[in-house]
Amino acid sequence: MAISEKAPGAGTKPGLRREIGFVGLIWASEGSIIGSGWLFGAQGALAAAGPAAIISWAIGGVAILILALVHAELGGMYPVSGGTARFPHYAYGGAAGASFGWFSWLQAATVAPIEVLAMITYGQHYSWAHGWEKIKGGQHVLTGSGIAVAVGLMAVITAINFLSIRLLARTNSAATWWKVGIPLLTIFVFAIAQFHTGNFTAADGFNPYGAKGILSAVSTSGIIFALLGFEQADQLAGESANPKRDIPRAVIGSIILGIIIYILLQVVFLAALPASQIGHTWANSAFTALSGPFAQVATLISLGWLATVLYLDAVISPGGTGLIYITGSSRVSYGLSRNGYVPTAFERTNKRGVPWVGLLTAFVIGCICFLPFPSWRSLVGLITSASVLMYAGAPLSFGVFRNRLPDAHRPYRLPGGSWMSPLAFIVANLLILWSGWTTDWKLGVAILIGYVILVANRVFKMNPITPQLDLRAAQWLPVYLVGMGLIVYLSDFGPLKHPWFPLWWDMVATGVFSLIIYYWAMAVALPAEQIQYMIDQVVVPEEEEVL
Repeated sequence: MAISEKAPGAGTKPGLRREIGFVGLIWASEGSIIGSGWLFGAQGALAAAGPAAIISWAIGGVAILILALVHAELGGMYPVSGGTARFPHYAYGGAAGASFGWFSWLQAATVAPIEVLAMITYGQHYSWAHGWEKIKGGQHVLTGSGIAVAVGLMAVITAINFLSIRLLARTNSAATWWKVGIPLLTIFVFAIAQFHTGNFTAADGFNPYGAKGILSAVSTSGIIFALLGFEQADQLAGESANPKRDIPRAVIGSIILGIIIYILLQVVFLAALPASQIGHTWANSAFTALSGPFAQVATLISLGWLATVLYLDAVISPGGTGLIYITGSSRVSYGLSRNGYVPTAFERTNKRGVPWVGLLTAFVIGCICFLPFPSWRSLVGLITSASVLMYAGAPLSFGVFRNRLPDAHRPYRLPGGSWMSPLAFIVANLLILWSGWTTDWKLGVAILIGYVILVANRVFKMNPITPQLDLRAAQWLPVYLVGMGLIVYLSDFGPLKHPWFPLWWDMVATGVFSLIIYYWAMAVALPAEQIQYMIDQVVVPEEEEVL
């Protein structure tokens, strides 16, 4: 008998199948973490912060780990498909749930195209691929033929997702063994072949850009983007064979492994750089122009065989990450439909239990992204901010569940949750601050587009479920979004020549504002009875069996 998540009264309607074990879950998260970020992250961080980028990776790792710990408890409590989009719905009702659901879907749907861009950029090593990109504004951007190739690659990734979830998990698990193994091989070989300790103080020094450089690198150079993905185990919770045991272990284990790998990669990339690649400043050194950083450095230090392996990995690693994010986006849209936010068409599954409408929508949106965002770095900032904004919903939901449902079963209970939860919310908002105004205003536009879509679904009644907006429970949300935008604009990370909040004071302002919003949100959250009623609309997996 297959176990499936479905709404009461759904009868024998095809649904999601619970076929993924622990290895499939942790590899789903790890396969998302080890993607194009490892191919470009060390290069971008070094240019942004100099050798102090090692500190940036540590800060980013701790920040993401704090958020991951919160997700681990939530995922174990309520193992539903598209969990990150649905926890705020249970805690705050329709208005807040719709908002965080849109943030979640936006993040998931835009990762696959950035992975495709990474594959094409590394492909510039081969002469037959030279026509796919051109240099514009110091970045590798797609040409017309490049866009056609990118669409074709998106089609391949989407087609693989039409396999059953069991076959998909096996496919991703096999790819992830490779994806984890190659960075580890690179760390080992680089450390032995060439390790110049003098590089740590070369050019304009270890920390040429001060605290601002270190903190900016966390959000804007690809560090947070590289560490994203631990939540994929939560997104697939509705298809986990033993979710309450496996989801927390998969979330925590994947992020710890990812942090270790990325810090070591930054160290060996820096130490392996030949003197010819280091100029008078880290920001303007020769290595910043490399289209395939690790592979080209391997060639420069006479490791041609490793370079060949890395060019192959530049297809497998991003391809695997794009694969699982297309999977995740279709499950998020499935969950949004179950809550009544988007049309019921997104709940349609084929005979293999695959939500095919969500897959096709993710494919179309991914292809559209190639037009306004034709380069890897042009997409990084937007995805990072959207992801962090999505993550911000988890500590808020966590706090509500701890306060309103203290006796609910928690397979994993986060130690110190009463203070870890507001800390996680502060961390999420600091990451938004460090992303800077140039990135955050674009996120604001994307948020407005999402609200137009969500309102249209409600006005034209494309879903028979009409969730209550619960505006009282979401009264803090517009203040939060506008307030964070103002803080970023008036901060040292904003466009003002003389910011209202200089460095450090902007972080204090963000912390104080975050605590105000957090405790305001706790005070107006839905009552326990209403929360439990909405949770019960998705039948507890262990109590539901479908022939």
